[in-house]
Amino acid sequence: MYQDLYTHHDYFNVDDLLTEEHKIIRESIRDWVKKRMSPVINDYAQRSEFPEWVVKELGEIGAFGPNIPEKYGGGGMDEIAYGIIMQELERCDSGLRSTASVQGSLVMYPIWKFGSEEQREKYLPKLAKGELFGCFGLTEPDHGSNPGGMETKFTEDGDDVILNGAKTWISNSPLADVAIVWAKNPEGKIQGLIVEKDMEGFSAPKIDNKWSLRASITGELVFDNVRVPKANILPGVLGLKGPLSCLSSARYGIAWGTIGAALDCYDTALRYAKERIQFGRPIAGFQLQQKKLAEMITEIAKSQLLVWRCGSLKNEGKASPAQISMCKRNNCMMALEVAREARQILGGMGITGEYPIMRHLMNLESVITYEGTHDIHLLITGLDITGENAFK
Repeated sequence: MYQDLYTHHDYFNVDDLLTEEHKIIRESIRDWVKKRMSPVINDYAQRSEFPEWVVKELGEIGAFGPNIPEKYGGGGMDEIAYGIIMQELERCDSGLRSTASVQGSLVMYPIWKFGSEEQREKYLPKLAKGELFGCFGLTEPDHGSNPGGMETKFTEDGDDVILNGAKTWISNSPLADVAIVWAKNPEGKIQGLIVEKDMEGFSAPKIDNKWSLRASITGELVFDNVRVPKANILPGVLGLKGPLSCLSSARYGIAWGTIGAALDCYDTALRYAKERIQFGRPIAGFQLQQKKLAEMITEIAKSQLLVWRCGSLKNEGKASPAQISMCKRNNCMMALEVAREARQILGGMGITGEYPIMRHLMNLESVITYEGTHDIHLLITGLDITGENAFK
């Protein structure tokens, strides 16, 4: 059940650092979530079904590419506004935020950043409106944390290229109209291609049996001699810099989003602790429960300040990939720990669908792994502070 935040959930008055526009955007997204998604999200998650109608509505409320220039159908907003939107979506469900995050950061962003003007004009406005749905193909069955080892490749054939290979754990893929696919060219250099679903030899089978992100659709991408026009190659980047810069954009959104999940768990646990009577008084009056709640809000407050600063740096073009990695790693673990402690406060009720905590907890087990695992982000920080590469 969707619940409005208590004022003191913003323990260090981070709202004072936001503009009025930021607050209006937050209220707009929050209102949509409350009306449209909160009443039905548990049912979709229980049935492991993706609400397909949400794609068009996310486009209508400006959740796709809010930080993409208005010229191309985006919102023209700053990075903090983008983060706030991701936070409000993930307060409902990580899968909902994933849908928007993939569309904006992993599909629209590379077309805007590395695409030709023709590609931008052709795809971005429709992606922004939800008229086209996209996915991002980087991870392969045998290459996850080491994307440079990818085996998907293409050869040249006149005005086209012939693409072969496979990608897996791809959010949105079974329903996607377009896929941003990273593959090796004949010289072994990584390039991005825009692959459309009706291209012969291209399929996107669904992955079932998930215990996490059950309201999000996940699949594979399979390329069997897929003929792709050379005009669909992203001309503005060569090498791993392309996909990794997209991942930095997505990781930044995740760092904000996980705060939303943590806030929903904390809010649920606090309300429950104040209402649940044991031994003649609310369990919120017992020291061990206060310890849990106090530590939860402390970690949330630290994470709120971390992403605000990161967003400010991004607005100035100064946020480094390593700083974004630290935010993503810290906030994912924070949210997981908050969800686990909140579940304990609710006892047995914490595992039921009557409350959102167990759904958040299962989702966050995926969020802490995708867009770079918890350990990989630690090594990114290690490389940044020591100059020593522990990846090799």
